[in-house]
Amino acid sequence: MLTISRLAAHAGVTVAAVRHYHRIGLLPEPERDHSGYRAYDAAAVVRLIRIHTLAEAGVPLARVQELLDASPEEFAHGVRDIDAKLRAETRRLQRTRGRLARLAAGEHLALPASVVSYLDRVRALGVDERYIELERDAWIMVAAQVPDRIESIMEGKHRDLDDPDMVRLYHLLSGALDYVADDPAVAETADILDRLLTRAAEAGDLDQGYDDPFADLLDATMLESAPAAQRLLALLEERGWRGGWTRIARTTEDSRRRP
Repeated sequence: MLTISRLAAHAGVTVAAVRHYHRIGLLPEPERDHSGYRAYDAAAVVRLIRIHTLAEAGVPLARVQELLDASPEEFAHGVRDIDAKLRAETRRLQRTRGRLARLAAGEHLALPASVVSYLDRVRALGVDERYIELERDAWIMVAAQVPDRIESIMEGKHRDLDDPDMVRLYHLLSGALDYVADDPAVAETADILDRLLTRAAEAGDLDQGYDDPFADLLDATMLESAPAAQRLLALLEERGWRGGWTRIARTTEDSRRRP
């Protein structure tokens, strides 16, 4: 007859593990002998080894009892079922790891891949990282506001980066966070925006369809972030545009002047 420590040694487990198996009902607890010790026999060793083998193979302890008492056919079916669940869990964990790897870049958090790739293209132009962060935060809000339209919006934005005017605009915007109102670059920015907005209006792509509260939020964010933003809006108004950044449109008078 064996003590609990000898039983544990024969099965390659700890005494604490044996006691845990007692508590959850996997290993019957023998009666104590006249000296007050529990004595285990060979059957207990065999059962403990089987329990340990199943647990080491990844079988949940909640299912170990079922497999210990199963017929060969039931055992094979149970193992296949557990294997299928483990494979499904492995796939889930792999997907989770993939998402975590993408999140490591920061910009993947709450942003679709199309926006991230767009920001990467803007970054490759040498644009100030402070401005990229500002635009990134704006796109996070846009993606949440119009999730069904964000892909089509980004298709247009990617096309825009093939326009030399847009590339020059980004170079100017890269320094916009530090411009003062009378900086000559502000006037050049207004000229380029005038050309880009004109082309967008002619193509019918000017209105992004944001609701008023959201448009106000985007406009306020821009005005608070760049000291020269208000001056730029005033220059655009001189060139025939009205409204904020998000809902800009031609003035009625300017529409009559232009063909």
